[in-house]
Amino acid sequence: MTRTLVLVPLAVAVSLVAPIALADAPMPMLTPSDIKWGDAPPVFPKGAKMAVLYGDPSKPGELFIVRLRVPAGYKIPAHWHPTDENVTVISGTFNMGMGDKLDPAKSKAFPAGSFVVAPAKVNHFAFAKNAAIVEVSAIGPFAMTYVNPADDPTKTATK
Repeated sequence: MTRTLVLVPLAVAVSLVAPIALADAPMPMLTPSDIKWGDAPPVFPKGAKMAVLYGDPSKPGELFIVRLRVPAGYKIPAHWHPTDENVTVISGTFNMGMGDKLDPAKSKAFPAGSFVVAPAKVNHFAFAKNAAIVEVSAIGPFAMTYVNPADDPTKTATK
């Protein structure tokens, strides 16, 4: 009986303090004008812009959400990631396909509102005929390995 009496006040105290601690945690709330775009990391072909909406893509085991804005004609050669990549098309049409090289004949066009999951370690590619914005959520750390090392902009930039 005394254990119950001791635990009840403790449970009440924790339940009163926990919401206060959670209320202090930042809650991302962004309008389009709040989104800060910058150049995409060098692992992406030049021309794309990226915005980190949530989390830190470099932190292992943590959820992150980014947006990638690509110009018309943008291509991402065949590559893979160590974790699942969840892609939502925000605007425009984003073409994706699976395979060891970028092959438009093996792709599908995904208009705004579409959702695609690229499973971990599965070779895939993407391109946009017109400007597009996609939102990507995944578990960090973000990494991108090109099927053909010659397609990796970080390797060709140092030549």
